[in-house]
Amino acid sequence: MDTVERSRIAAIGSRKRIMHVARGLLVAIVGLGAAGEAAAQFFDRPPPPDPRSSREAAAQDLTGYWVSVVSEYWHLRMLMPPKGNYSLLPLTGEARQLADAWEPGDDAGNECRSYGAAAVMRLPGRLHVQWADDETLRIDIDSGAQTRLLHFDETEAGPPSRQGHSVAAWVSQSGVEDARYLEVTTTNMLPGYLRKNGVPHSGDTVMEEHFDVFTEPNGDRWMVITSIITDPRYLTRPYAVTNHFRQADDDSGWDPTPCRVDYPR
Repeated sequence: MDTVERSRIAAIGSRKRIMHVARGLLVAIVGLGAAGEAAAQFFDRPPPPDPRSSREAAAQDLTGYWVSVVSEYWHLRMLMPPKGNYSLLPLTGEARQLADAWEPGDDAGNECRSYGAAAVMRLPGRLHVQWADDETLRIDIDSGAQTRLLHFDETEAGPPSRQGHSVAAWVSQSGVEDARYLEVTTTNMLPGYLRKNGVPHSGDTVMEEHFDVFTEPNGDRWMVITSIITDPRYLTRPYAVTNHFRQADDDSGWDPTPCRVDYPR
């Protein structure tokens, strides 16, 4: 057998070995694919339902009395904004026209237009947070004597109201293990005001809120609520605000007062 023939036979053997390895790899890949698909189906299964109630599974304790701390835009929150003052708000042209035409007398009999869910947490005052039942967190607000109900279950919305229908859930914070905060989405609100001087929001408004509680080294407990308000009719883009509350020791200072119409200065 000459050198050329030996080389040809060796080459054929090499090709056979390569084909054998390739077939093995193909089988392995197919097997891995099937196993991967099975694993994906396993891990994609929803977690078993938590037998605990929403109150028992609460990631943070929001209950107690809280007082608002106005640390920004004091002139817009503590005082009645002058008529036509809609600074910082991304209003549409129609909303600006309505705000410019507003008069305090327009709200006779509808004094609570500026105390709806989209604005009431922005007003100076106090909150009382407690569980109404195992699946409903209740927030009483002394400004306007309003009550918000945050539903953790699938309670159906009723007719539109000032406080609308709020759906709540504990949500994991991205990138932080075991850190969760309260997320609330509110819809089904009656048309109202974003500010007491007649700046409107429509009945199509949606508000997303994020509640977070933390304790400072001196023992003070704070609740920070970030609200993102979307209104396709009166806002050109989502409007975000952050409200700060410090926990009070007791109910001293708690003073529910009815809705009122203030007069521009």
